[in-house]
Amino acid sequence: MKRTASELAAYLQADVEGDGAAVVESVSNHEAARPEDLIYVDREKYIKTARHSRARCVLAPLHFELRGKTIIRAASPKLAFAKAAAWIAPRRRAPAGVHPSAIVAPTAKIGTGAAVGPFVVIEDDAVVGAGAEIGAFCFIGRGSAIGDDCYLYPRVTLYEDVKIGRGTIIHSGTVIGGDGFGYVFGEGQHWKFPQMGGVEIGADVEIGCNSAIDRGSLDTTRIGPGVKIDNLVQVAHNVEIGENSVIASQTGISGSCRIGKNVMLGGQVGLGDHCTLEDGVIAGGQAGVLPGKVVAAGQMIWGTPARPFEKYKEQHAWMSRLPELGKRLRKMENRQD
Repeated sequence: MKRTASELAAYLQADVEGDGAAVVESVSNHEAARPEDLIYVDREKYIKTARHSRARCVLAPLHFELRGKTIIRAASPKLAFAKAAAWIAPRRRAPAGVHPSAIVAPTAKIGTGAAVGPFVVIEDDAVVGAGAEIGAFCFIGRGSAIGDDCYLYPRVTLYEDVKIGRGTIIHSGTVIGGDGFGYVFGEGQHWKFPQMGGVEIGADVEIGCNSAIDRGSLDTTRIGPGVKIDNLVQVAHNVEIGENSVIASQTGISGSCRIGKNVMLGGQVGLGDHCTLEDGVIAGGQAGVLPGKVVAAGQMIWGTPARPFEKYKEQHAWMSRLPELGKRLRKMENRQD
């Protein structure tokens, strides 16, 4: 979509310096940019590559000098770049309508302007909101509801009674609403505990490829608005995740955990069952939180078992010195002998 630098600056509520009539058609990195592409620079070490880029228009902070470029000044160039990209180069939408190969139950409801792709199955009483897009081979179970303007990439599976909020994006291979891992051992075998709850996912959530979010056992698994979940993440039954939390790849969250708002979990974090991470907690990659643990608001934790970051660094430093300390201890023992 063609825009001028002045139009883009107005959209971003920013100031433009240079040729306000310069045309911007798309976004790019510094090296691959064409003259019509927008780039950004937010660190001084990238100024040189920005200067040599073919792009005419650059998003930059107030104090960066880029001679010969049209500059749109932004306090946070990376954030402004993300907003600009969504405006200039929005995702290409499929045409509205239901593909002839799709199987849609008579009692299902398809909203105005929704697009249902090839070989999609939509069961009884399911609802697809206005403007939503359902990719090829998706399965929408009975009674599930997908909000307006959602986008399900191909091969997403929603079991029955899953609720998805407006504008949520779900990537390929993700399964939502499967049974939780709940069993009771007795009489020499594992008896399946009821998995009869639901899943509720808020607005503007994004869930990466091949993730799994289990339904509640007797309650509901809830993911708040604005949550971002990476690929290959497991969210077990009855988990609650507060708004705007971010969860990186290969994280495993056990049943009945409570995760607050604005929490950040690094890659391969593991949470034991019934953990509570209060608002603003940051867990470094591969941190392991023991079952039932409560992590206070705003703490940064790392290690297994997880502990405050400063304590982890101190202990890790001592661990690194163990071979040296062991040698010294052996010398002392030999002298005593």
